Parts: sequence; structure tokens; C-alpha cells
Amino acid sequence: MVFKALHHDPDGPLLLPNAWDHASAAALAGQGFAAIGTTSLGVAAAAGLPDGHAATREETLRLARRLGGGAFLLSVDGEGGFSDDPAEVAGLARELARAGAVGINLEDGRADGTLTPAPVHAAKIAAVKAAVPDLFVNARTDTYWLPDPRTAPEPETRRRLDAYRQAGADGVFVPGLTDPAAIQELVAYLSPSGVPLNILYSPTGPTVPELAALGVRRVSLGSLLFRVALGAAVTAALDVRAGRDVAPAAPTYGEVQELSGGGDATEI
Repeated sequence: MVFKALHHDPDGPLLLPNAWDHASAAALAGQGFAAIGTTSLGVAAAAGLPDGHAATREETLRLARRLGGGAFLLSVDGEGGFSDDPAEVAGLARELARAGAVGINLEDGRADGTLTPAPVHAAKIAAVKAAVPDLFVNARTDTYWLPDPRTAPEPETRRRLDAYRQAGADGVFVPGLTDPAAIQELVAYLSPSGVPLNILYSPTGPTVPELAALGVRRVSLGSLLFRVALGAAVTAALDVRAGRDVAPAAPTYGEVQELSGGGDATEI
């Protein structure tokens, strides 16, 4: 499986940028990214819906059908599977695979600030792997974003990752973990199993080369690109309103048209 092999590339970790629509995915693929993920925040925000509330199942599938099977490998952010029923999550996985997705990200964080019980999340993972064995399941735990005040995050993280690995997860994801020493310790803990560790890039955390040196095998950008793009759009509008020059980093109208296979047209 090509996508799985990218997590074990000796040249360095898989840097996975996350898109929110066709244009963003096509633009990233055009820069040589072989694999692209989706961002649940971008998908939800574009539809005027909250992220992490299991409200965007159809929007997520619609985007996967638009992007899947193209020139790049697609991994889909499926929140928590949009259900706690393993059979329903397995059904989602089948639809994503039919759409051309090669991976799914499943998180155990809940909108109410709690974590899904580990056995429940593990059951979802097992159901997905039984339904679509070739779909790469990246099992995410939010122990660092939603810590239990009764326990330190390190042992709870390991306990959950053990359960998810045993359920069949192909990779594990710990967003919010940025301390180099803690990352290195977790890599060493996971090393005997061969399951790759995914870390969410943080502008205030280690760089990609530093994460590579720590043994991280996948680096996700999450919602960063969507938030940067949204911020740049607002900044440009404010600059125009204030009579300031707009930074010339934007692609041209024609370049954006080409992302969707459009021909020459009058620029608007």
C-alpha cells in the first residue's frame, strides 16, 4: 500500500497538508505533495457548521467524492466517525473507500470536552479495519488537548494508543504534544510495534526536520492552512479598504481556473 509506505520513508516523515475544498487540494498537489488530508474545521466552517459535533458527515463525504481517486492520495478527517456505533463508522469507511480515499483519521475527543471511552473508540477502529482492511486508520487521541485532571497525560496517552493499536490502527496521532523529550519517549515506546507516530505541526513547536530527528513518521498541518488562508483574505480586504497595497502572493485568476481544468475567461 503506497500510502502506508509513505509513513516509513527513510528520507523523512510524511508531511501531510490539509485541504478544505477542491482548489486547495489541487493547489497543494500541484506543488508536489503526494498525499493530502482534509481538515474537519475547514469543511465545517465552509458549510457554516461547528467542527467536532458530528454535524458534517455528508459534507465530508461530498468532499471525499470530489477529491478521491485523483492525482494524489487522499486521507479524510472523519472526526470521531460521526457516531459511536461501530457499524455506522464502518459504513462511513466503506463510503470513503468507494470515493477513492486511502486513509481516515478518527479522533477520541468529544465536543463536550471529554474523551470517548477507549473501548468504544477501539471498537470503531476494529470495525473499520474489518470492513475496509486496506484503509489506513490514523487513530487520534486528544489526551493533550482534553487532559483528565485526575491523571497525567503520558500514561493515559499510552494506555489509549495501546488499545487503538491492538484494535488494528495503522498509525497513531497525538495532537498537542510538542515537547521534544516527550515526543522522543513516545516514539521509543511505540517503536517495537512499528506503528508510526503522527504529530500535529505547531508554529511554536519543533520544525519538521527536528520532528524527523525525534523519530516522528507523519506531520499533519491540521487546520493551519485554512486558518492562514482565512486570515490572509481578511487582511487583504482591510488593506484595500485602508488604501494600502495588497501583498502580491495571491495566485492569478487564470491559475485558479487551471486548478479546475477551466479555460481562459474574463477575470472577475
